[in-house]
Parts: sequence; C-alpha cells; structure tokens
Amino acid sequence: MGRRWDTPEARRALLCELVSWDSRTLTEGERLFAHRLETKLREMDHFRQHPDRVALHDVDYGRHTVTALYKHPEAADTIVLISHFDTVQTEEYGALQALSTLPEELTAKLHEVKDALHEEARADLESGEYLFGRGTMDMKAGLAAHMALIEQAADENWPVNLLLLTVPDEEVNSAGMRVAVEVMLGLAEAHDLSYSLFLNGEPSFTQEPGDEKEYIYSGTIGKIMPAALFYGKETHVGEPFQGLTANYIASFLTRRMEFCDLFEETEFGETTPLPVSLYQRDLKDRYSTQTPYRAAALYNVFLYRRTAADVMETFERVARDSAAECSSEYREICRRQGVRGIGDVQVYRYEQIVAHAEDKLGPETVRRLKEEAIAGAGTDERAQSFAVADLLMIECQELSPAIVLLYAPPYYPAINSSDEKLVRDAVALMKETADALGTKLGQIHYFNGICDLSYVNYKDDGNGWIVYERNTPVWGDTYSIPFEGMRKLSAPVLNLGPLGRDAHQRTERLHMDSAFRRLPAMLETLIRKLFIEK
Repeated sequence: MGRRWDTPEARRALLCELVSWDSRTLTEGERLFAHRLETKLREMDHFRQHPDRVALHDVDYGRHTVTALYKHPEAADTIVLISHFDTVQTEEYGALQALSTLPEELTAKLHEVKDALHEEARADLESGEYLFGRGTMDMKAGLAAHMALIEQAADENWPVNLLLLTVPDEEVNSAGMRVAVEVMLGLAEAHDLSYSLFLNGEPSFTQEPGDEKEYIYSGTIGKIMPAALFYGKETHVGEPFQGLTANYIASFLTRRMEFCDLFEETEFGETTPLPVSLYQRDLKDRYSTQTPYRAAALYNVFLYRRTAADVMETFERVARDSAAECSSEYREICRRQGVRGIGDVQVYRYEQIVAHAEDKLGPETVRRLKEEAIAGAGTDERAQSFAVADLLMIECQELSPAIVLLYAPPYYPAINSSDEKLVRDAVALMKETADALGTKLGQIHYFNGICDLSYVNYKDDGNGWIVYERNTPVWGDTYSIPFEGMRKLSAPVLNLGPLGRDAHQRTERLHMDSAFRRLPAMLETLIRKLFIEK
C-alpha cells in the first residue's frame, strides 16, 4: 500500500477524518474512536505484518487506550508519541453544531457568518491559513502527525522504536493516561524497550492576543484541587443563633483562597496562575426553612515544584486563619445579640475525620458508610468525595462546627525536564529547524494547558503522594494514580505540536502550514538528529 500520509494534503485529509469521528468525552463517540483508530492503524503495511503490535487497552465505561509499536530489531531507544483523542463538548457552536466536527464544511460555512466572530478569529478565517472545528487544535492534529511519523519510520526502516500512545478522557480525569502507565511498563518488558523520551503533541498556545510565535514545552504545569466540607449546625431561620450556616463558614475560606498568592510559584521566569474557586454550594437537596448546615467548595491550585503534601500544609494554614476570623466575627455578633452561640469553628484534615470515625464506629462501619456514599453520589468523583466526607461528619457531629480539608480528583503532578541534556539539545535543534522553515519557536518550561505528561517521570520522596492518598475520600475506590509506576517511567518529557488558537471555544482552529508542513519536518529532524544520526 505504501505511504498514505506523506504530503500536506494527505495529512490534512487524515486530520479531517479523525475530527469527523466525534469523540466528546463520555459519549459513545469517545468509546467508538479507539476501535475506528485501531482499524485505521491496521491498514498500514507495518501493522499488517505485525498485527500484534497494535492493541486496545481497557480503561473504563467501554473506553480504550490505543497503542501501536514500530519496533526496529536492533534498536532499544524508544520514543513514546503521546496524544489524547477525546474532545470537549460542542454546544457553543449553536446552529453550526452539526458542522463542528466537519472542518472543511465548518470553515467554509463560517465565511457566511464571519461578522459574528471576534476580530482575531475573523482575520484568521479570511487569511485562509486556518482550519476550524472541534478537535482540530486540541488535539487530533497531534495524533495525525504521530500517525504520519510512525508510517514514515516503518516505511524507511528507521533504527529507533516509536510507540504511538493515544488515550481517552484527558479532558476530565485522564483515566486513559493513568491506565497507560502500566501499559507502557508492560510493553517495555515484553519488547525490551528503553524509553528515551516522552513526546507529547499538544498544540502550541498563543501567549497573548496577536502572538504569532510557536512554542516548544519542556515540562507541564501541575494542577491539584484542595476542597473543603463545611459543617455547621442546623436550625430554623426564625432562630438563627440556635445554629450556624455552612455558607457563613465557607465565605471566609473562599475569600482567602481566591487569588491567594501563598500558592504562587515562580520557576524559569514563569509564574503559576493564582487559585480560584471552581465550585461552591450548600448540600441541601431541596428548599426548606431549615438553614443549610453543610456546604462544599472546590479550589483550583496550579503547581510547579510543590507536592500534594506542600499544598495541603499551605491550605491548612489558610483554613485555620479563615476559621479563626470566622469564629472571632461570630463571637462578636453573638456578644452584641446577647446569645451564647455554638462555639468556634475547628479545622480537620479528612484523614483525621476517618481516624475519629473509626475509633467511634469501627473500621467496618466506616468502610460501609464510604461505599454507601459513593454509590449514592453518581459517577462524578468530586460529588463522591464530598458525599463520603459529608456522611462521616453526619456520624461525627460532635466535631462541628468544622472545616474538613480534603482533595478531590483529578490531580496532575507538575513535570519538568528543562535541565535534561537531551531536552536542551532538542529545544536548540527545534529552534534552528523552525528558523529554516520560516517561523520562530520559543521555549516555555511549563505547558500551561494541563496535559497527560503529568503521569510520567514523576519525582517525589513518597510523602507527597501519601498525603494525597490519605486525604482523597475516593482513593482506591473510584480514583487512583499509579505513582510508583510513574516514577519508573523516568525519561525526559517534551511537548511539540502545531500552532492553534481558541482551544475549547467555538472558534477553535488550527494553523494548516504549521500542522501539515512544519510540524512533520520538525518531528522528523528531531528524531533523525538526536536518535538516529547521534
């Protein structure tokens, strides 16, 4: 059959086909995508000859991670080509939603309604240099580039191994990549592979409006979600001082957590975005005149060097300051009203609540309560986390009023390889290559879009992940992270992908020359110069 994706036009057609396979997270399309891709990969000459080197690996809910291994008989060096194939939803396309996964048709149709686009998107549309559609940028162009690369390597018998790894669920919990950790370890053992580089294909994000530069990323930002259950005391609204609303307690912590610079980190001249709240609500399930005495909040914290242990320590400090402020103001209100009140707000880590509950109720009862809470909370791991902490606090009301600190999934550890020689050489080579191809390439040390590289090359003395495990209510039940396996995948990381704009927006678009001409040339140069001609 020969090579099918060796021209920019062929690679464009491949991308459009991949995008047309609608694969929004947690839809039937996401489940079907892996099977369609497997069929597509098996059409390649190399995999017709080696059918055992293409495989599906079960993740959950009928979803699969896909691997395809090009193995040279005399090579040990192995580059893992990482991508994800799920996309976010498409409701924002409105009347054009049916075209959201048909890039050629959507791009043509947008010319008829271009006045509705923002100025930059309209200019890009009129330039004719961009292809619009859900998944064009984020990130099926990366997958298409990897497919063309592995086809070329097999056709030209490159003396290096390439493992294509593409996963579902990156946009929600990275379930696909967490499963892939053990998959990669198993393939390394079965095929005697030595992983030399984890090369992701996430797109290059602009850093500011009008930014024309493309970027290579030598690491990825971390993300963790400290959360809190607030437990007050119920009362009738006509007798407010017989209780304390959870919403009142929550307001003090959320005010301190939003934009809290105690969590800010700076590395290589780059700085993490400040925390914000992602969720806050009381846990009443219907209206009544009983005051809301249970509430929950979820905060987003970005990481560079800090571990889960470091973040929990800072979170606890902020929570104690918040509780002290809340208690002080509440006592003053009670003094003015001439009432006694219900006492000061305490702060506990989730692991302390579990220990207290086990002493009071016994480990078996606590286990049963956890199972009941998870079963009743639906499939969302964040709702499950709050449900577990909530049910335990209902059984331990003597600890209230209280703020219970916990972690809710997902957790993306920060990973960085900027100081690795291979990565320094790769960045210098790619900048030089980009110049020759007519564009400028900058280096960013932490990819700020969050990506699956978080689950390889993990470095921690162990305490960081122990704190996470002990304070994540659903740990080991519906959510886990293979920390030990991630440590074993110790090769450096790099992200090199095409230029795109407006990920997760209805104006998501891909720069075609970057994706179909420059990126393939850069990937080929990187592998030839650093792994074949070294």
